[in-house]
Amino acid sequence: RHASWCLLPRLLLGVNGARDIVVEGIAENAGDMFPSVEQLIGIQSDGNTLISVAIFENQQAMDKADAEKAKVMSNRDIVSIKTVVGNLEINHTN
Repeated sequence: RHASWCLLPRLLLGVNGARDIVVEGIAENAGDMFPSVEQLIGIQSDGNTLISVAIFENQQAMDKADAEKAKVMSNRDIVSIKTVVGNLEINHTN
């Protein structure tokens, strides 16, 4: 078993097509934007909604990424960001 911290931001974008631009930018630059993230999953939802799941090793890594998120997400096309924080426990075997 492995326990991690998890951020789940939900972005609502105000301009048609902005979701795809944000998704492309994050997909191409996620490692540079959020170097402390262990896993980043993006879900393109209905309309202009983007939901992300970011998994971190510990609270400190998540806090570091949360500070970076403010810089990265200062996009004028973002109407709102709602973030949920929680613990993730994975029971993984290979």
